[in-house]
Amino acid sequence: MTADLDIPALSVFVFFFLLVTVMGFVAARWRRPETLAHLDEWGLGGRKFGTWITWFLIGGDFYTAYTVIAVPALVYAVGAYGFFALPYTIIVYPFVFAVMPVLWQAAKDKGYVTAGDVVYGTYGSRALELAVAVTGVIATMPYIALQLIGMEVAIKALGLHGEIPLIVAFLVLAFYTYSSGLRAPALIAFVKDIMIYVVVLVAVAIVPSKLGGYGAVFDAADAAFKAKGSGGTLLSPAQILPYASLALGSALAAFMYPHTLTGIFASSGGNTIRKNAVLLPAYTLLLGLLAMLGYMGHAAGLKVTSNNDVVPALFKTLFPSWFAGFAFAAIAIGALVPAAVMSIGAANLFSRNVWKAYVNPNVTSAGEAQVAKITSMLVKVGALVAILVLPTQFALDLQLLGGLWILQTLPALVFGLYMSWFRAPALLAGWAVGFVAGSLIAWSDGLKPLHTLTFGDAKLTLYTGLLALAVNIVVAVVVNAALSLGRRNPAVAAGR
Repeated sequence: MTADLDIPALSVFVFFFLLVTVMGFVAARWRRPETLAHLDEWGLGGRKFGTWITWFLIGGDFYTAYTVIAVPALVYAVGAYGFFALPYTIIVYPFVFAVMPVLWQAAKDKGYVTAGDVVYGTYGSRALELAVAVTGVIATMPYIALQLIGMEVAIKALGLHGEIPLIVAFLVLAFYTYSSGLRAPALIAFVKDIMIYVVVLVAVAIVPSKLGGYGAVFDAADAAFKAKGSGGTLLSPAQILPYASLALGSALAAFMYPHTLTGIFASSGGNTIRKNAVLLPAYTLLLGLLAMLGYMGHAAGLKVTSNNDVVPALFKTLFPSWFAGFAFAAIAIGALVPAAVMSIGAANLFSRNVWKAYVNPNVTSAGEAQVAKITSMLVKVGALVAILVLPTQFALDLQLLGGLWILQTLPALVFGLYMSWFRAPALLAGWAVGFVAGSLIAWSDGLKPLHTLTFGDAKLTLYTGLLALAVNIVVAVVVNAALSLGRRNPAVAAGR
């Protein structure tokens, strides 16, 4: 275990990890409320986060540790196709600007904590509320697992092998989340985002100069893709539509997840959300620079056993040990923030929309918060067990399904903000058909995110989640029209 241990890198890593651990526990006293025994306080930070805190928090749980690892890895593997994350993080912010302040206002006025609350308050349907809540929880679990995978990659790059280091890091995350709630990741997000910015800006300034400049980087990447006969630094004509559909579908799904909605609901007002929709594209610039590390991996001549090792290998090869340790600490801390918010978002859903709705309707505010705390621990345990017991690819595949699943909650959550035409049974039918049909299509395609439709000699390849959403909406419209017709014509409703 110690033969390849990088002591300078490990020392820097441990320093910063201890720093954020202390911050996580101190966060319970930051902007301390009268009590944390309430979901508004433990799970939403009192709904008082201003522009800068919200910016760091949403950036922290949207641009995650696994993003730092996976986006360059995808670019390293397939080239330009891996840049779909850039247009998707541009498309999403007009949606946030227009829709999320309306959603926040509804949540604030009526005390909603989760998407399930919004849906039940709008339609009065426990079945639709449960569908949205369960979808949110199961879509979040593999997402948390991916954060731990990102942390595991960083820890292994230090020369630490085995499961103990990851378990220790997990315990730290679990305990300070239990203690401090959403305040912990909100406070740590400041450190995490600043560290990631430093790492990426230094990398994109220094690495190309060591590799002969950006021209040499692109030439080396292009030559590597040509040599293996796939990928490229430019999209082929056949890739443009799939690329666009993947970006659009991912953008629509992004703020349906419990963790991103938690950041929205924790904001202090609609204007805070609008300001963030203007400011958050700065992270997209960062993401574009980060993705370039995939091309730099080719220029550096890296030979890795897994594409996920590209970023750690690049820092170990081209930087002194102390800065590599700083970079690995940024990646690991980049896992703590989103994993904490994700577990809190999932816990809020379970506590409010499952436990309170079905198990104990008379639960007190303190009891509800306690259930959420315990659930947040169990969610993280489930994610940890998944990556320790199951193959990594399983978590990756489930996360692809997670995006498809969470996208099916969009009609139930968003349509009611603007129109009263849809009825709960129609939206529930649309959700069920979209969920099942999308899952079956993805399964038949080997859990790949794209599906090809054949029309005679013509073929159309699109993001599976977007196809499932289209089916979802069509079914909801048809069922709703049938219900409306039956309501107007009792003879039709009675089948006569």
